[in-house]
Amino acid sequence: MSNSAIPTHPEVQVPEPKSRILSAELKNTFAYTRSLGPVLSQFALALRDGRILGSRGADGRVTTPPDEFDPTTGTLTTDLVEVAPVGTIESWSWQPSPVEGQVFDRPFAFALIKLDGADTSLLHAVDVASADDIKVGARVHAVWNAVRTGAITDISHFSLGDAPSDAPAATGDMTVDANGDVIITTPITNSIMHSATESESWYLEGLKEGKLLGGRVQTGEVYFPPRYVSPSDGSPTIERVQLAETGIVTTFCIVNVPFLGQQIKPPYVAAYVLLDGSDIPFLHLILDTPAEDVRMGMRVKAVWRPEDEWDYTMRNISHFAPSGEPDADFESYRNHL
Repeated sequence: MSNSAIPTHPEVQVPEPKSRILSAELKNTFAYTRSLGPVLSQFALALRDGRILGSRGADGRVTTPPDEFDPTTGTLTTDLVEVAPVGTIESWSWQPSPVEGQVFDRPFAFALIKLDGADTSLLHAVDVASADDIKVGARVHAVWNAVRTGAITDISHFSLGDAPSDAPAATGDMTVDANGDVIITTPITNSIMHSATESESWYLEGLKEGKLLGGRVQTGEVYFPPRYVSPSDGSPTIERVQLAETGIVTTFCIVNVPFLGQQIKPPYVAAYVLLDGSDIPFLHLILDTPAEDVRMGMRVKAVWRPEDEWDYTMRNISHFAPSGEPDADFESYRNHL
């Protein structure tokens, strides 16, 4: 097909934003807590004691770290054996620019190390001055941390040479459940740099100033928080609208179950609030009233935190509380549920 037959499209011109665009680092963190089970718990307890365990399968091969289930038969592993804290490098990768959280703040190597007595390799850090000092076949030994909690990081790193280092007397806490299994907590964090859209930026600027700014899209609906475009037909947001601090409870949930990180003692209410002048409700807390008294149609008003605590977040509103006005008629909000 000739180039002349390829359809062309006009260039899309994106207008310069009229508002300051906000950017900020966003971090999501979750502390994952779990039991290691009967096999890996023994591996963890051994690390705490300065020893390394592997599992012997039905085929006679020793796997380190141990397999929870025999790779040949699928049965629960019961044969755990101690392997040496020294071994041979089978492959390696140089890390010229360490990142936060790694064992060293200087260049080092990651290596697959086949410990004496094992048939598989263990991945760990090797402390060497340069990539010229490490090679396949080099002998290395484990260097232990004094504070040990049953994690693979109880081995600080490996160093060149096959003379084993004595593990210092361990200090550090471990949590063990009623079955004798080790409980560990692994923090999982994801960090991104987020740049807001123009409508999101002036919405956040409004919160910083104590204003609730929604956005009117081309088809007339007002969204709070504002959308860059209408989710129903893609029409753009064409106008910012300052909304009242009062609204209606459309639907709600009474939270009775406690959970990790909870900041409010149950029971309390999470509800969708339809602000006066808006066409879509948003989720927030209803407080200053017994949970059992919250109902659909209840009129509520925003309760702001002290002004010196205001930032670019919805947390500037502590919660919503009953306004004392008569309940709204169902017909006035039924299309906004």
